[in-house]
Amino acid sequence: MTGLVVALATSTTAEAQGLIRDAETEALLRAYAKPIFSAAGLGSQNIRIHIVNDRNFNAFVVDGRNMFFHAGTLMNAKTPNQVIGVIAHESGHISGGHLARLRTQVSKAKSAALMLQILGLAAMAGGALAGAPGLGQVGMGAAFGGTDAAMRSVLAYQQTEESSADQAAITFLNATKQSGRGMVETFELMADKLKGIQGLNPYLMSHPLPQQRITHLKELVASSPYYEVTDPPELQLRHDLVKAKFYGFLDKPESVLNRYGKTDQSLPAAYARAIATYRQSGMKAALRQLDALIAAQPKWPYFHEVKGQFLFESGSVEAAVPPLREAVRLNPEEPLIRIMLAQALLGANKQQYVDEAITNLRTALAREDTSARGYRQLAAAYARKAEAAKAGQAKQQYMAQAALASAEAYFYEGRLKEAKQQAKRAKTGFLEGTPNSIKADDILAFEIPKTN
Repeated sequence: MTGLVVALATSTTAEAQGLIRDAETEALLRAYAKPIFSAAGLGSQNIRIHIVNDRNFNAFVVDGRNMFFHAGTLMNAKTPNQVIGVIAHESGHISGGHLARLRTQVSKAKSAALMLQILGLAAMAGGALAGAPGLGQVGMGAAFGGTDAAMRSVLAYQQTEESSADQAAITFLNATKQSGRGMVETFELMADKLKGIQGLNPYLMSHPLPQQRITHLKELVASSPYYEVTDPPELQLRHDLVKAKFYGFLDKPESVLNRYGKTDQSLPAAYARAIATYRQSGMKAALRQLDALIAAQPKWPYFHEVKGQFLFESGSVEAAVPPLREAVRLNPEEPLIRIMLAQALLGANKQQYVDEAITNLRTALAREDTSARGYRQLAAAYARKAEAAKAGQAKQQYMAQAALASAEAYFYEGRLKEAKQQAKRAKTGFLEGTPNSIKADDILAFEIPKTN
């Protein structure tokens, strides 16, 4: 895995804001989403699903290209169908153009203050639905004072879109021959979270009250010919493995070992225990458990990836290379694993590994082209090449490549000043009009868009 721990420890802008990167989880979410996106006519939009490091059950979309899931959604969902139902609902918002229309409504607000209040209100309502009643309950009427009436039309407008997204979700689930029971179960969970919250004004919520939605959804779901369809066993296993991984990394080790006791001999339980053991007692204690996982499922790339990650983090850098190579061999299309392999190859500090690291990074960045971490590793690799080269054109080229990769790393970290400094340095080593020179020019010309 790029892993949950590694992602949370790195310094890229997205990850610093609490986003988790993990190859296994992202692959599972893509498997869940692909048929739904296709049914919704969104297959060509290259929608990315991001994982937010938040233990609450929640999901949201902010535009037509990005969908966000709280880690708690995966940790609390008992079945793939529950998560798929959420994806179907959020796809309903995207396919219905709801986001664009809501942005138009917000842009018509009479003042910047009102705009901020409208957007903040959606966050409050989302907090309540996600199980943070304190956030959702903070005297909404008092908080917004005289703007209450002005906001009501905007939020009522969004309410109808929530119901429309529910209906669209059922259409997508039927088109893919999947049950809508997971959606109902999800909203029942949300309703439980709202118990005890008093005085909520339905107009002051970004979603209709869950019980209203459950009643309508149950009618739609019960009429589906696919109501009794269940998730394939192999998909349920993948779901349980990811769920166990999240608990393994995000819970206290003692809590994990209690949740997944030794009497539970399932593969997910063994996975969670191996991760918790590593976090609690180190690699030596966890190694036998990791090897047992690999022996049980030798073709599952993510067990090899986790072993490589733990070896790397424990200081056995060169020993991390073989399991990470095997993870790449088993899943060559996964860029996050290639980036980790390259990091291990460079960390081994052997010149013969540098070209292999560059090959893996170039392959990874062709797919993961905004990875600051990947560009940072590429800069280090080219710096090694420059250091080993004799003075001359080759050395100059490697230095320019290192500077350009550094510029791209800074750029995707949001550090524009440093990005432009490195791009200017890189320009001196490239012929004008070449692809690398154009990349440097693009960074030099970039300015942060101004908002009205």
